[in-house]
Amino acid sequence: MTVLLVSLLVLLALGVPIAYSLGLSTLGYFVILHPELLQVVPQRLFAGMDSYALIALPLFVFMGHLMNEGGITQRLIDFCMMFVGRLPGGLGLVNVGSSMLFGGISGSSTSDTASIGSVLIPEMRRRGYPAGFAAGLTVASSTMGMIIPPSIPMVIFAVTAQESVGRLFLGGVVPGLMVGGFQLLLVYGIARQRSYPREDVAISLKLVIQQVLRSGIVLAMPLCVVGSVVFGIATATESAALGVTYAMLVGAFIIRHLSLSAIIKSLRLAAVTSGKIMMIIAFSQVFIWVLALERGPESLTTWIENAGLGQTSLLLLIVCVVLLLGTFVDVSPAILLLTPVFLPSVLAAGISPILFGVIFVSGLAVGACTPPVGNCLNVCAIVSGLRIGEIFRGALPFLGANVLMLILISIFPALVLWLPNLVMGQ
Repeated sequence: MTVLLVSLLVLLALGVPIAYSLGLSTLGYFVILHPELLQVVPQRLFAGMDSYALIALPLFVFMGHLMNEGGITQRLIDFCMMFVGRLPGGLGLVNVGSSMLFGGISGSSTSDTASIGSVLIPEMRRRGYPAGFAAGLTVASSTMGMIIPPSIPMVIFAVTAQESVGRLFLGGVVPGLMVGGFQLLLVYGIARQRSYPREDVAISLKLVIQQVLRSGIVLAMPLCVVGSVVFGIATATESAALGVTYAMLVGAFIIRHLSLSAIIKSLRLAAVTSGKIMMIIAFSQVFIWVLALERGPESLTTWIENAGLGQTSLLLLIVCVVLLLGTFVDVSPAILLLTPVFLPSVLAAGISPILFGVIFVSGLAVGACTPPVGNCLNVCAIVSGLRIGEIFRGALPFLGANVLMLILISIFPALVLWLPNLVMGQ
């Protein structure tokens, strides 16, 4: 274990990509301690990726890129502007509302940051909002992309923990809406205190109906994708394929913003992104195998049992650990590495794996917005031209909404489990 963990930390500190760090640390472990098992490593690499459910991963990534290229962002912004634009800090409220809707479509926080940020950050700055506030709000609100279904990290967790994708999707609905609601209240309070502008938006029953009809085809997408999984109409993989088809049809024939070149670009980006994730998955499975050989999860479970922690105390401890580790490890590798470590202890304590999954992914979503690793911060820095530190300071008050949500669902598990149990049974 010492050889394995020390080598991994050294490689990460040197800036070696996470996939290669995992591969080299496990290779060093086998060369030094178990050279007779080296011939099994290639089999373990391919076995880690040999899962039908993982086909959903590149499809969901492809769907998110298609929605970015298909002109959907502006429709979501227009839809939110109709309802909250006239309030103090209207563009800030639109930012949060758009992220809430976009997160329910793309399933990716980085896609949310890039799409919403490229449109709203320049406009908010032009209207007099501080640059750090605009960029920080965009980053913090993008966390809903990982929580509100469909969610790419939820799919990765479901595959790793062998749990129901549909239940995880439903479990993320209430926490995601809580984050959105808390952030809306924060923006409204700050906007009133600092006299941020209202937007001059004409509103009438006719205009509302027109906007709903104009955006309805877009807003129906998450219902189709998530609903097909929840109600057993399709598997997660089939629903992802349905989402890709839906995105192509809407973008090409209804919004008419999706061209053949844009589809090819989206396909290329999805292939590159998925390839990176699949490499991490392959090497992480070998790493997890080594942890199992060294009885790491069993040792942690024994320690927790001896510590006498209750369910709430254990969940709050996990929240603290995930928030800390999320600042150093990206979302996908963190799920792949830590799920097999924590899950036996969680199950031994009688905690629902669905509750654990939602808490785990939601905590890592905060890590995606914190330096030094945070992908959403890096994407926002490119989009806005601001330094990461300035963006993080702007995001910090709004990330407090995520932390409050994590505390509440740890204390009141029904906030997560009520909807899955209602729709899919106990």
